[in-house]
Amino acid sequence: MDDWTVRGKTVFITGAARGLGAETARRVAARGANVALVGLEPEELERVAAQCGTKAAWFECDVTDTEALAAAVEGTIERFGGIDVCMANAGIAPMGTVRSTHPDAFERTIEINLLGVWRTVRACLPEVIERQGYVLVIASLAAAMHAPGMAAYAASKAGAEAFANSLRQEVKHLGVDVGVGYFSFIDTDMVRGADSHPAVGQMRAEMATGPFAKTYPLSDAGQAIADGIEKRRRWVVVPPWGRALLVLRTALAPLAERRGREFAAEGDRRFEADVAERGAEAASKPVGPGGQAAAREGTPTPLS
Repeated sequence: MDDWTVRGKTVFITGAARGLGAETARRVAARGANVALVGLEPEELERVAAQCGTKAAWFECDVTDTEALAAAVEGTIERFGGIDVCMANAGIAPMGTVRSTHPDAFERTIEINLLGVWRTVRACLPEVIERQGYVLVIASLAAAMHAPGMAAYAASKAGAEAFANSLRQEVKHLGVDVGVGYFSFIDTDMVRGADSHPAVGQMRAEMATGPFAKTYPLSDAGQAIADGIEKRRRWVVVPPWGRALLVLRTALAPLAERRGREFAAEGDRRFEADVAERGAEAASKPVGPGGQAAAREGTPTPLS
């Protein structure tokens, strides 16, 4: 489908209030797409919708709520006639070691980042199949390389990647393509929130070397996603060197683990000190305003 474009098509995006979701919405709208913005923070959703122009609708929805997702899908169909692209993007990132992370924070991460992807895709899939469209699951380079202090996030993103890889095989004969988004540190509220975390910011500055030490512009990621949707790509990767990492992940894993072990003891001390000072719930809250909004929604017990 070399001539496939988003012009006149409808793109359904979760986690659309901020970050990758909002940037993608603005870019595909500029290319002539209808956009359905799905997420929390209604004021932010309304603001992004206004930036996208007249062919945008927004729906307040927690992706852990199956009924709310169904309502958002139905509202999108009512407004635009169907769904061509499903971008399962909603995600949060708590910080902490396995032993320091509050159980509610860990499980909420799996609920949103993995089960939220499943629920989103499942709700959109009949429409996407009908239109022989495209599904993009937003994972992370953390799906391939697993750092200390990120067990919940890495596990959820690795699961999302595996989900998409299985789905791709299931729906190809139906004319549907499936992609996975892999990103390093992108200049989003989530990454800025992580960098400001008492235990994480300094640890990242000390651990990160070479390309991992850099935070990449949101515009780069938005451009790559918009292009990836139009080209129905299997992988959407920012920065480009991430492709080599994905290909070589098995060979590189022992080196990455060795690097992680060098900082694990000090990181553990910092996380434990943060828990002692603020308590496990506060120390484990998802970072960034979007993560804080997600922590206030649904079950398990909110972490505020």
